[in-house]
Amino acid sequence: MRIGVVVDSTCDLPHAYFEARGIGILPIAIQVGGQTLSDTRDPDETARFLREHLAERSHDAETAPYSVEQIRELFLSRLVIDYDFVFCLTVTSTRSPIFDNATRASFAILKDYKAVRAAAGVGGPFLLRVIDTQNLFAAQGVTAVEAARMIEAGDSPAKIRERLESLAQNTYGFAIPRDLHHMRARAQKKGDRSVGWLSATLGTALDVKPLLHCYRGETRPLAKPRGFEHAAEKLFDYAAARVRAGLLTPTLCLSYGGDLAELEALPGYAGLMHTCAECGVETFVSPMSITGMVNIGAGALSLGFAAPEHTPAF
Repeated sequence: MRIGVVVDSTCDLPHAYFEARGIGILPIAIQVGGQTLSDTRDPDETARFLREHLAERSHDAETAPYSVEQIRELFLSRLVIDYDFVFCLTVTSTRSPIFDNATRASFAILKDYKAVRAAAGVGGPFLLRVIDTQNLFAAQGVTAVEAARMIEAGDSPAKIRERLESLAQNTYGFAIPRDLHHMRARAQKKGDRSVGWLSATLGTALDVKPLLHCYRGETRPLAKPRGFEHAAEKLFDYAAARVRAGLLTPTLCLSYGGDLAELEALPGYAGLMHTCAECGVETFVSPMSITGMVNIGAGALSLGFAAPEHTPAF
């Protein structure tokens, strides 16, 4: 059975990994600075977004994920022919309509695929499962990597589905923004009052960088360290401790909204990489998606892994 994986463009993994594993992308359209970009995880587009300083104007950007009809068309034009079973892994449904759109599209896809496969000379049924990863950015990469690993190992769709749904319940995502004013502007645009003017102003004045946590679709601040470097070091030290304690998958994902050399120079990064190598945990480091930078700002950091249930402490 030919099994494929599709993610939306907010899933942070290296471009080479997507290419090597044939992982499909659901793009997100972004209007910023008088331009319309399509976030397809293209490294050149991401570099242009940073080089032309579009990130600095993105607090007022408009984003538009694939509609129900666009998702239906993507599957019927290619994926129902290339694969017999596809796992569609989406950003948390609490922050985006992509999961709902993909779920609604799946009904039409499963109703219409037979004629498309017959015309292409492909026999047998086509199956599709949409899974809410219940997380954001780098943490979304954890389920995608596990799906690819299990497909390569020859596991059945039923076993893969059970595993991915379990991981979604046990994936821990973290993010550290650099610019609280950017986050406040984005929150206001979406009707989210979680970042008020006063807290943004005081946080900027005091150089507070909130350490955000996403777990089972709920996003909240965990700590408010002073300084981005200090916040990053605390997160890296915590992640290293969790790696030593044992993860549910040998995978840790990191993304950064800028030059990856800046990420590698952060305090605690080298120690985390050493701990992962020592414990047999594979690391996936990538630029943050354009959509991610639009929502939490350029220079932001994201990290994710799957672990036994616990309460993160900083």
